[in-house]
Amino acid sequence: MRSVRFYHPFSTSRSRQHLLALAGILVLPLILLGGFSAFTKMNFIVLINDLGISLARMFWATIISIVLGWLFAVLFYHGRRARIALPIFDVLQSLPTSAALPVAVIYFGASNFVVIVSLIFAIIWPIFFSIISSLKLIRHDWVEAVEVSRIKGFDYLRYFLVPVSIPGLITGTIIGLGDGWEALVATEIIVHVHIGLGNFFSTVSANPTATVLGIVCLLSVIFAINKSIWLPLLERSHKIMEE
Repeated sequence: MRSVRFYHPFSTSRSRQHLLALAGILVLPLILLGGFSAFTKMNFIVLINDLGISLARMFWATIISIVLGWLFAVLFYHGRRARIALPIFDVLQSLPTSAALPVAVIYFGASNFVVIVSLIFAIIWPIFFSIISSLKLIRHDWVEAVEVSRIKGFDYLRYFLVPVSIPGLITGTIIGLGDGWEALVATEIIVHVHIGLGNFFSTVSANPTATVLGIVCLLSVIFAINKSIWLPLLERSHKIMEE
């Protein structure tokens, strides 16, 4: 099995048509935000700033969730540790994080820390359980090949565990981000941070038209991110497994 190579999502196709389509996907949210700003008379820079802050929170929550989700999955996917830990993780994923937010705000204040931790709890579980599923479905002949090759330590991680867990990681991240986007606005509203999409939707909540148009703009951003980054990575992860 080959080791994982760093892959840039924009290299899936070098054709001019693909690059033009990709550019259109990335520009679409800016066009919609510009039209929304003109329609509602809201400051475009303020809109971009709110969006950028929320995207930064999602970015850090996703990175931390990927690292922790992969680490926990590798540590607890089989053996006695799995029998003990997996039921505990299953209970933890069912806990209503939003119910603990008011308590977290009391202790930590209306901060980015509280928002990011809440998002981690929304994103990490699909990643963790998806990787667990990938590792449990490892082909027997691959395991035998590893045992015969006597691969251990860092090489075992690099040439075996990382490649076989990548499809589950990518799939879980896509699902987790769906939960994360759903939790983002609600979390920012509950925590009452003053900058971000939660603040924006709180401001326009009395205007149904502006709210609907804002949701359309947000969906265009999510679509652009998924289409330009996560879906190509998912396709590439399956090719890695085939190699």
